[in-house]
Amino acid sequence: MDDGRPVDPVPTQTLEAFADTIIPGVRRFPGDRAISGVAAEDGAVAAGALAVLADPALGLADALNGMAGLLNMHAGDYARKHDVRLDTTVPAFVSLSFEERTALVQDLTDPQHPEREVWFGAALFCTMAFDSAPHLSTSDALAQGHPGLALLGFAAPEADGLWRFPRFSYERPLADPHPDTTPTGSPA
Repeated sequence: MDDGRPVDPVPTQTLEAFADTIIPGVRRFPGDRAISGVAAEDGAVAAGALAVLADPALGLADALNGMAGLLNMHAGDYARKHDVRLDTTVPAFVSLSFEERTALVQDLTDPQHPEREVWFGAALFCTMAFDSAPHLSTSDALAQGHPGLALLGFAAPEADGLWRFPRFSYERPLADPHPDTTPTGSPA
């Protein structure tokens, strides 16, 4: 891949498992170890979490392999501390159960953890991938059935590709439109 996402299966699986811990999803295929399968719908991975993490605008693309290595190191430490037997055929973080992954991520995002900003930021970007699909145009995300936007009930645009909102979300206008506003809602 040339989109910045890791091509090595170890970092890819590890980061997928991390994203799935933040917003779990349904397994993509039988035997999928990165996705825990604790949810019945698509989660952060299907929503494009790795594409968001690898977006050059975030500046994390070059760090993703190292982040995956750190996550697997922490998973190994967690396993030793809690007497968890890891499956060595998959990355250490992937080998943890969903509950163990969740406990480890809670530790990593604890305000006292020295790497909190890294893991909290990564979790935030995984959430953004699900909630807003920042790596896709909204029209494309809706056309592709983006799982987060679908779950949120994000409305499709009208036939001309524009969004109009005939009802006010607060049930009243908050301000009068500027007198130079065009009929399409753009400023003149």
